[in-house]
Amino acid sequence: MSQSRLTLAVDSEHIAWPSEGRIAVFAPVAGMDLSSLPKERCVIIQTVKTHYDAFEAAGWSCAIAPEGDFAASVVCLTRAKAQARGFIAQAVALGGQVIVDGQKTDGAESFLKDCRKRADVTAVLSKSHGKLFAFSGGDFSDWAIGDPTEVAPGLITVPGVFSADGIDPASAALVAALPEKLGKQVADLGAGWGYLSKAILERDTVETLYAVEADHAALTCAKANVSDDRAEFFWADATTWQPRAKMNTVVMNPPFHTGRKAEPDLGRAFISAAAKMLAPTGHLWLVANRHLPYEPHLEACFAKVQEVAGDNRFKILHAERPSRK
Repeated sequence: MSQSRLTLAVDSEHIAWPSEGRIAVFAPVAGMDLSSLPKERCVIIQTVKTHYDAFEAAGWSCAIAPEGDFAASVVCLTRAKAQARGFIAQAVALGGQVIVDGQKTDGAESFLKDCRKRADVTAVLSKSHGKLFAFSGGDFSDWAIGDPTEVAPGLITVPGVFSADGIDPASAALVAALPEKLGKQVADLGAGWGYLSKAILERDTVETLYAVEADHAALTCAKANVSDDRAEFFWADATTWQPRAKMNTVVMNPPFHTGRKAEPDLGRAFISAAAKMLAPTGHLWLVANRHLPYEPHLEACFAKVQEVAGDNRFKILHAERPSRK
């Protein structure tokens, strides 16, 4: 685990924290043990609301982006290479020592090789299928995340968000299956960069669209992509978010990964949240990968469940009348 590498690196004196000044910690995940860090001088840089809230609840100072001066930085590698490179570029720009930590599956070995070409890398530590290393200085300006990319006419994304390279085919299949009438109050849970929300708002009968997304970077894109006064945006965990009124319809392409392995419980939590926020006659429309076993949970939460479209990759599921059990 990455926390054991960080702790071991400090205990073995591979690295040492500066005696003063703040330390930026980029993209740590909830549950990661950062006990070797001087908590009172750290700022957690995290754009995902669930992780942000977990660290804040544990007493850490948190921010969406670093501001001001820092004496050192820790970069926890993410699955998206361009995003991880962007974090490293930010850390280098802040000055001081940069410590990079990540799993082999996140490209740690590749990052080590690339950083060695640009800076004097020290303190290399291999443990638990990952690597940790440190360096100072170097030119990483070309790794900085630039302007958002237009992936379709009028639609932008940034590295690290879901489906950053284009319209997700599962979401496109869901849009094609949605009925013309969705009701006045509609929620898009896990709205991402706004593709589903924009399609929903093509219906004049929708009075309010609640776009709920945990990734702040994705939500920022959604605000740029969905220029409709009927849309309201919420940086929130969709599994715990509560609307101010009962929804007529919930639409979603729920995430089913927190790491590299599929975790259907996350999708089930989205389904449970949808059932709670829907009116008694409400409807849920969702798309899922064919192999995900959502039907039993849907049947436990709704009076009627049916697959209305799909292929060998995806299935479009429609559920009606949420249970109040």
